[in-house]
Amino acid sequence: MTPHFTPEELQARFIPAAGLRYSTDAFIDYRIPGCGPKKNYALIGPGVSQNPNQPVSLREKHGFQVGGVAMGPGVTNPPHMHFTAEVFICTRGSFSLHWGFNPERLEYGISEGDIASIPTWIYRGFQSHGTKDGGEGFMFTGLGQDDTGGILWGAATLEAAREQGVHLTEDYQIIDEHLGGKWTDDMKRLQPMTPQEVSQLRTWSPEQMRQRVVKFAELDWSARALLDSALPGCGASIAPVIGHGMSAERNHLAPIMNSHGFSVEWLKIPAGGSVSCHQLSSKQVLAVYQGNIEIYIQNEPFAGIESAQSATQFIAEGNAQGNAQGNDSYAMPASVWRAYRNTGSTEAVILVMTPGDERKRITWAPEVTAAAAQAGWGIDANGYVGLKRYIDRSQR
Repeated sequence: MTPHFTPEELQARFIPAAGLRYSTDAFIDYRIPGCGPKKNYALIGPGVSQNPNQPVSLREKHGFQVGGVAMGPGVTNPPHMHFTAEVFICTRGSFSLHWGFNPERLEYGISEGDIASIPTWIYRGFQSHGTKDGGEGFMFTGLGQDDTGGILWGAATLEAAREQGVHLTEDYQIIDEHLGGKWTDDMKRLQPMTPQEVSQLRTWSPEQMRQRVVKFAELDWSARALLDSALPGCGASIAPVIGHGMSAERNHLAPIMNSHGFSVEWLKIPAGGSVSCHQLSSKQVLAVYQGNIEIYIQNEPFAGIESAQSATQFIAEGNAQGNAQGNDSYAMPASVWRAYRNTGSTEAVILVMTPGDERKRITWAPEVTAAAAQAGWGIDANGYVGLKRYIDRSQR
């Protein structure tokens, strides 16, 4: 059954970059020299922020969480560890990723459009190099699960924060002496891993970590990933990045296939192109990286965008449209009928994140399926796009 949402409920799921709120004291490192100021954003879910006052755009559970971080040139996020997947999506500037710290620090650089999946149970950090004009770099972050298990700081980070009058209790409460907090003898400090425990963690070489970075320039785009791609006025393509997404190209495999609890892929729509009316049983998070798109959502299927008379409409923009604040996002609810159109003069590129490690199968509006069939295309029994004359023949 298709859920029914009011325009007001759908509007509440739109997360414009200009309206994002952030915290500069989300973690214990905010007073450590060289670690601030750092703007931490929580778009979907609270993430791993240790600040109970962290602003959150949408708290609804999605099976994964989406955040963001903006940092000026030279600002560093010190060593810490996560228990679920952590994915960095760089959309502005460039960053150096650091990991290992047992004892040597290893490093790899990413820039705009690159996506890095950091393994669980290793210490990691990162440093911003900013933009070419000296502005802040920005990364979206994806964290696996609705409960991430929190964050574990390295011993050196805890000690550096302590030297600045910031303490972390065993139950993850921040005590800041500069704000009137006082550490007392009856309080228990969070105990970090011992050097011996750290030495037993897996070591990832730079070559191995490189396999977990998907460069934008190396994406494998397919124009056969969607049933409607060959139809007039459509033309969208998909490049998978992590896990099984919604690509229906049978030869399409993401470069990173281990379980994350969510998939990541890029969707590209040419100027004047669109993605026809379709439905997906999973929630999705869309973030416009380049260009701008119109999003149409309706409780019932519609033949074409022009016929979506009662659709709720949003315009979402990315960096390429001069959106200095960053990238607009939308938390698409499950099972609604939706379509996208690029009304700009350049191609639009959208980041798509979908919960679950399984393949995501699109349901197309009946009119779209009929138009694809007329053009000679259909969906086979395994859910992939193929020539309809062979798909039909197999059913005789």
